[in-house]
Amino acid sequence: MSVPCVRVSPQAGEATRQALADADLVDDGHDITVSDGDLYIPVTDAEAVPDEFEVVAFDAPRREGQTMPADILGYEPSYERLGRIYILDEDDAERAADIANALIDCDLPVDTVVNRASKVKGDLRVRDWEVLAGAGTETVHREYGVEFLLDISTVYFSPRLATERHRVVEQVQSGEHFFDMFAGVGPFVVPAAKRGATCVGCDLNPAAIEYLRQNAERNGVADRVTAIEGDVTATTDEYAGWADRLVMNLPHSANEFLDAAVALAGHDCVIHYYDIQHEDDPFGPGERAIRAAAEPEGYTVSVETRREVRSYAPHELNVCLDVRIRRE
Repeated sequence: MSVPCVRVSPQAGEATRQALADADLVDDGHDITVSDGDLYIPVTDAEAVPDEFEVVAFDAPRREGQTMPADILGYEPSYERLGRIYILDEDDAERAADIANALIDCDLPVDTVVNRASKVKGDLRVRDWEVLAGAGTETVHREYGVEFLLDISTVYFSPRLATERHRVVEQVQSGEHFFDMFAGVGPFVVPAAKRGATCVGCDLNPAAIEYLRQNAERNGVADRVTAIEGDVTATTDEYAGWADRLVMNLPHSANEFLDAAVALAGHDCVIHYYDIQHEDDPFGPGERAIRAAAEPEGYTVSVETRREVRSYAPHELNVCLDVRIRRE
């Protein structure tokens, strides 16, 4: 049965395998295989693989002696992994229960299986879950060498944005002032601090802020991270003109906080602005909103990157604008 694999030359195999392992994307249930001069590295989530790698379907052999869910079910189930929690999105209760039992009985490292029971909702951006197997909703998720402790029942976290977070963090320079306006448990803040930035993370969710503090500690960067619980607009006096880089990952309503972003921005600041828009004009509304907020305050605005992050819904795209605002 074909599984998603990264195809590379054998010469680049170890470096690629290590990069995928750092992102916690290597599928340990299938063997890395050489075929017709190419190396195939099985991955757990094709959508999360960085764009620099080629993902193909390949019939990689199952690791000998390891029982996988498909061996029990007779078909390949769909699931998402977050640490040792496996997440389903099944409408059929009987099918969901069968998949959950197969996950628990297979050789994958599974503590808990849950099924989505609601959409993300409310100001705290959490959703309801149905626990199908196991008991706990707290786990440790690893991506690109960073550990995040979190509880999916009290905070929002998407493992599918790992590549996008890594793309942004790779731009961070040591000594930067880095401000995440909607920080969650720290998936931007903590790795930015590991690169030597001085970081501030703000979030309305008290559980997220507590996990942010714990994650800064567990990754050895607590001395470079300030975690603030509350509305980010309340920080604009204390941190006015402070930020060299701002992350605005609140795609349904980030435009409502652009005045605060401009107030936080230093004389030369990069804003990573996330938006969800119709595919006919995915970048225009965000760019116009940023210009409307920044240009009256004396900033020139230049768009450095327009990036489609992922499909969000039919005809809607989750996009990112990397925008530099500069005041002479």
